[in-house]
Amino acid sequence: GGLAALLLVQVVASDFDQLAAGSATRPWLQRVCTALHCTLPPWREPRALRMLQRDVRANPRRPGQLRISASFRNEARWTQPWPRLRITLADADGRAIAARDFAANEYLGATPTANGIASGQVAGIAFDVVDPSPDVTAFTFGFE
Repeated sequence: GGLAALLLVQVVASDFDQLAAGSATRPWLQRVCTALHCTLPPWREPRALRMLQRDVRANPRRPGQLRISASFRNEARWTQPWPRLRITLADADGRAIAARDFAANEYLGATPTANGIASGQVAGIAFDVVDPSPDVTAFTFGFE
């Protein structure tokens, strides 16, 4: 019995991050960590971030710059860290002209004061980037 318990502890310790990321095992692990005063790694589920609105257009006040604006909601059951935002700008044929990942402090305009985006929370963002080409006609947004 003691060896079986030791094996279980070893399995949980070796796969802790994977178990904490699983929607079936995280609630159980949360209860165990509450009792043992341990900390779970932040829940990260980029697929649960839903884009509600997005737009990229020329900034009329700043020639040569594009104004990027968007809003998204965390539809995960838990708070998750602010994601990296990937924006790809493309031409009319779908060829990527420019792509960049933005950290939360870049797209929020400041270092986030909260530890993450809460379940159900909506975040609105707006910032400017240099227009890489007059051929930009399409864009995509993604989360990492």
